[in-house]
Amino acid sequence: MELPLPFVHLEKDIGIHFNAKDLLVRALTHRSAARASKVHGHNERLEFLGDAVLELVVSEFLFDFKDKDEGQLTAWRSMLVRGEHLALVSKEFKLGMYLNMSKGEEASGGREKESNLANATEALIGAIFLDQGYEAASHFCDRFILSRFHQLVLQGKDKDHKSIFQEKIQEHDGITPHYVVVSEEGPDHDKVFTVSVCIGENCIAQGSGSSKQRAEQDAAKNALKVRGL
Repeated sequence: MELPLPFVHLEKDIGIHFNAKDLLVRALTHRSAARASKVHGHNERLEFLGDAVLELVVSEFLFDFKDKDEGQLTAWRSMLVRGEHLALVSKEFKLGMYLNMSKGEEASGGREKESNLANATEALIGAIFLDQGYEAASHFCDRFILSRFHQLVLQGKDKDHKSIFQEKIQEHDGITPHYVVVSEEGPDHDKVFTVSVCIGENCIAQGSGSSKQRAEQDAAKNALKVRGL
């Protein structure tokens, strides 16, 4: 399979030249464009695989921090594999411009959507693993993901938005915030959850995401802004 010219540029930017070019195309095919795709598939299975490969690479990297307990290592791993971080990583090689999606998805801001970018990054890792093995996938993760580790720790990113918001509210208000699912929209394979974060009976912010956990994180991030914390 001969790649379109833009994909050749992507291969150069990430330093990976695929043997099975269809894997790269599939990794960048959103479910919304699957029917029109010549590769007869979308990237969700590769995303599933890439998520597991990434978690193993990150866990292997963190295992060498022998003076840290399991709780700290878990927080660091969450920081590195978080969708927010993966979406930021994807912008280093402009992954959004290569995504194959429907016109409707694109019109809704799909090329900049955090979930799309994070999922495509995981799918890309899965495709690299299938095409060239664990070592190549690990090298990609080292270069683009693990290289940001110390910067993220210095920025305090090892604490997720929910944890930070809970600590701040408990300190200021003496109350633990709670989360309420406001709505679930879309088919099972592409749901969007909307969640409110509340302090007592007062709900102060909402967030959305492809899972309840991501929606809660988004709500907590918005609540931090609302409260000026």
